[in-house]
Amino acid sequence: MQDSKIASTLLARAKELLSNGTVQRVAGWRKGLFDYDVTPSVFTTAEDLDRNFVYDENCGANLSKYLAKLTREIEIKKSTTRMNNTMAKQRDPNAPETPVPMEKVLVFLKPCDTYSFTELLKENRIARDDVYAVGIPCDGMKDPETGSLSERCANCKSKKHVTYDELIGEDGDLLDSKRFDEVARLEAMTADERYAFWQNEFSRCIRCNACRDICPACTCEKCVFDNNKLYTSQKVAQTSFEESLYHIIRAWHVAGRCTDCGECSRVCPEHIPLHLINRKFAKDINEIYGPYIAGSDLETKPPMLTFTEGDAEPDIVYDRSKEEGGDK
Repeated sequence: MQDSKIASTLLARAKELLSNGTVQRVAGWRKGLFDYDVTPSVFTTAEDLDRNFVYDENCGANLSKYLAKLTREIEIKKSTTRMNNTMAKQRDPNAPETPVPMEKVLVFLKPCDTYSFTELLKENRIARDDVYAVGIPCDGMKDPETGSLSERCANCKSKKHVTYDELIGEDGDLLDSKRFDEVARLEAMTADERYAFWQNEFSRCIRCNACRDICPACTCEKCVFDNNKLYTSQKVAQTSFEESLYHIIRAWHVAGRCTDCGECSRVCPEHIPLHLINRKFAKDINEIYGPYIAGSDLETKPPMLTFTEGDAEPDIVYDRSKEEGGDK
């Protein structure tokens, strides 16, 4: 699925940018014990890159999420140094200033990853000056369970890179994706059929939080589901309501911000098709507020964060439902 020559090109470029001081760290993919056992990782030396860097059809992980933490660490170092310099000047006006550490992280971004990267920049979760983004080509990633092309790649929405500093290979275009076809199939079910479908899926959830931890849209420093006082920090599987609560709240939190990268479903150990919930939200937003793709640019505000006099009223939910004569 991936051209082996691309991996060599990425490796050579990463080593070059490290050696000339353009970047000090590289966010990429690290080899594991098995071919499919690839892990997102940070490299700081050419030797480590030579031994462990990999880019192939098993590198499905979206690296944009990790930049939130990496750039926050860099910014903390900067602000700490500036504060120390200010305090030193107050004690002694002639005190020498410690140079503010300037550091950049090189990150390789597939086309779909650049949408998440752009959305995180829009939300000020990543310090842009601390990142050197390189757009890279992607011909699709493998599903480790089946060995075939993963669902999210089979329904890829775009081969276009949105935000980057450098592009390796040629840029692509938006695709005529069929990613909403499965959502339409669920919409065609009756309310009872849909409820049974999702109840069956959610009943397998073990509340490992992997979907939240991997999601580029989930970057809150303190998540509501980590609040022990609310008894939400672990699964309470007493009722079907409790099983649904976590996923429904999480879906609402990322509505209009989810870039449909599919990471939630990729890491789910119970193979729950969580991406379908987010696609349903995206489909409804497109139909109610007009076409919108999260992360497609740095300027457009998400429909859920804007208001116009022509916005739909809350009762549109009922007007669109099959039970009220609608088609959703």
